[in-house]
Amino acid sequence: MTDEIKPAATILLLRDAPQFEVLMVKRHHQIDFASGALVFPGGKSHARDHDPAWAEHALGWADFDVEQRALRIAAIREVFEEAGILLARHPGGAMFSGGACSLELRQSVDVGETPFLDVVRDLGVRLDLTALTVFARWITPPLTPKRFDTWFYAVEAPEDQLAACDGRETVDAEWIPPAEALRLAEAGERKVIFPTRMNLQLLAEADSADDCVARARARTLVTVQPQIQDRAGGKVLVLPPDAGYGEVAEPLERVM
Repeated sequence: MTDEIKPAATILLLRDAPQFEVLMVKRHHQIDFASGALVFPGGKSHARDHDPAWAEHALGWADFDVEQRALRIAAIREVFEEAGILLARHPGGAMFSGGACSLELRQSVDVGETPFLDVVRDLGVRLDLTALTVFARWITPPLTPKRFDTWFYAVEAPEDQLAACDGRETVDAEWIPPAEALRLAEAGERKVIFPTRMNLQLLAEADSADDCVARARARTLVTVQPQIQDRAGGKVLVLPPDAGYGEVAEPLERVM
């Protein structure tokens, strides 16, 4: 029996120096979902992401509904846990900078010992929910035991924060041009799961972080719910033709 569909959020963290790149992390080989794969930082939404106390510690609170508030908090929390980057602003409006948060603190948030809200409150900053632009939404098809309703958000990375993997869920963090990530996947040098590959292709159509965000804002959001179809060559996974990925009919054996 298939598990319930769980809400999740993923960050496409972008930068233009030295070239247009996206932050990707390598999943630990012992993780039960996408083990060893190169992915964007992200994960499931948790109950604490819905805490109403976030209203005092998040910019743009009134701009979003309950669902989007929690998803954006989850996305920011995940990139904090997995890569050590905090998308928050000081009271004066300046972006949070530096490496003030230790790996031990990030891991404590990850395992639920320290509420992420406490970290943000203690730093005296506010999460910037408005910095995130909806890039895509994917719902896992019913061919895997774990299913997610995942929102992808694009955001330009803070200039003076360094990405560092957490060593638990992720074992590497790297900035990489989308086209190069696709090349490595095609060559078999990196494991890249199907949704990640499709979104890398969409990312590769842009030539800068600003261009990527502008394209995302201009697109009509079409929820991607891949469908399995029987074709002459066998079973394929088909995406909605109006979702922005073009005509996609992926052989099931290629869907990792």
